[in-house]
Amino acid sequence: MKKMKQLFLFFVMAFALSACSLPGLKTSNDPNTIAITGGITTEAQILASLVAEMIEHYTDKNTTIINNLGTTNINHQAMLNGDAQISAARYTGTDVASTLQLEPIIDPKEAFTVVKREFKERFNQVWYPSYGFANTYVFLVRQDTAEEFNLKTVSDLAQVADQLVVGADRAWMAREGDGYQGFVKTYGFSFESILPMQIGLVYNAVAANQMDVVLGYSTDGRIASYDLVMLEDDLNFFPPYDASPVITQELLDEVPELDTILMKLAGVIDTTMMQKLNYLSDNDLIEPSIVAKDFLEENNYFEEGGK
Repeated sequence: MKKMKQLFLFFVMAFALSACSLPGLKTSNDPNTIAITGGITTEAQILASLVAEMIEHYTDKNTTIINNLGTTNINHQAMLNGDAQISAARYTGTDVASTLQLEPIIDPKEAFTVVKREFKERFNQVWYPSYGFANTYVFLVRQDTAEEFNLKTVSDLAQVADQLVVGADRAWMAREGDGYQGFVKTYGFSFESILPMQIGLVYNAVAANQMDVVLGYSTDGRIASYDLVMLEDDLNFFPPYDASPVITQELLDEVPELDTILMKLAGVIDTTMMQKLNYLSDNDLIEPSIVAKDFLEENNYFEEGGK
């Protein structure tokens, strides 16, 4: 059985790695079009559509969304290259560790202060306040696995770390600070069989018994869809991952009304709402762009005096 799981993971890894290399980003040359990066996750694509819809609602600008960017570093590089002017789904803890190469910061307010300051100084980019939720990493198991091994916390995995096949986000596996090596140092154990894979594939893999444990995102709708158990990060290893949009100062100077537009999105989506929006797309198979548009219409695009 373990060999079958590892064979499955070989193909998963091959797919993930092939998806990693992009021949080039197709962005518009139209000066009236703003390019926005989303990502490979449902959540990132929903947030990108939210930003795009808000911009087109309040301005005469067109937007284009660049999805399928597999890592934070690729998103960041697209911004630096000028392929995009807004990155819709950036997370404090991830960028502190990967982009800024700093030690993990546990306090959410401090993490926000650091990314806001450093992105302005290093990249001339503006980091906006959070949409209102944090999407942290979380170890997930099926109900039967949790019951069989009496798993409630991450520390509980230590006693069975040599028996379980684990799948984790390939970007997390390689990252310094809050990545796998940092995890091993904090928790004091490693997994005998842990393999990197694309984050969007982990939920299906664990639900289909192809893996025993996976590292996923706490706001993902598929946690509820597959009735997965979230293990408590009892040693508080994972730092805050508050979600925000990031924009180039150059674009803000050209279109100053974008400041007001992006501020309308601050604090409007809590964790429960983000889980619901993700669930609509992942479970009910509604396109992320439609989920975003429906949400904005329900809230009157956060117009003054609106809902």
